[in-house]
Amino acid sequence: MIEIIKKTKIDFMGKRKIALTISAILVLIGFFAVIQIARGTANLGIDFAGGTAVQIKFNHSVELQEVRETLIDGGIKDFDLQDLPTENKVLIRTKKGEVTLGNLSKQMVTVLSQKYSEENIVVDSTTEIGPKVGARLRQDALWAIIAAIVGILIYVTFRFQFRFGIGATVATFHDVMAVLSVFFIMGKEINLILVSSLLMIAGYSLTDTVVVYDRIRENLRFGRKKSTVEIVNQSLNEVLSRTIITSLTTFFAAFALYILGGEVIHDFAFAIMLGIAIGTYSSMFVASPIVLLMGEDKVGGKK
Repeated sequence: MIEIIKKTKIDFMGKRKIALTISAILVLIGFFAVIQIARGTANLGIDFAGGTAVQIKFNHSVELQEVRETLIDGGIKDFDLQDLPTENKVLIRTKKGEVTLGNLSKQMVTVLSQKYSEENIVVDSTTEIGPKVGARLRQDALWAIIAAIVGILIYVTFRFQFRFGIGATVATFHDVMAVLSVFFIMGKEINLILVSSLLMIAGYSLTDTVVVYDRIRENLRFGRKKSTVEIVNQSLNEVLSRTIITSLTTFFAAFALYILGGEVIHDFAFAIMLGIAIGTYSSMFVASPIVLLMGEDKVGGKK
């Protein structure tokens, strides 16, 4: 593999206290975000907060972005769109508000009819998304993330040892909470798309962490004359070039989705970009230090 950076001697572990302090702040903000989400006071998406789903039928296929701009210009906000091109239908889901279901449907038809005057626009179906459904989805999303993190703990413990499993689990949990905290601070919508990106981030973070752990384990076998801190630093420097290449490659792919993918996947791509950056950071400054914090002499090498 191409080596962008050769023979570095960066003291990663010497900066671990600063890094862990920053990480602790991000995780605390993430905990606060989770509490607000559970209370229903965060900027929840339609899936979690409930709302109204209106399915509108056109005579011909229409551009989704054009429909979105038309509805916004007509004063309709906080909605998601889903295209059903084979049936010439568009599913519009709006957050729960003061507008009644019937009035909202009429408003949508009026606004769209002004733009698409040649179309015979009709409301195909209307559905209320109740708060109980949103609460159930929030609960299911939380359990999905917990199941992923527990699975990571079991996998890494089986492949390495329990302390490495704890380190990988803490790093993955940190990445999920850090991305969630950024979304919460920025006031971005918390929805199922974000949950799917968090699960993807957990997988990416684990992959990068396992590469680092593999190198640490390999160096521990032949570095008995070195302290564990020296071995960890050596391992991180040896995989630094690989980590940068992998992270940049995946980051640019996510960035392309963010720029060219359209508004529908903006938040998804943004979360992935954040997750790549934070996951790369955590594999060096969270996963490895956690292993050291649990006892250098028990990991390998000398004290």
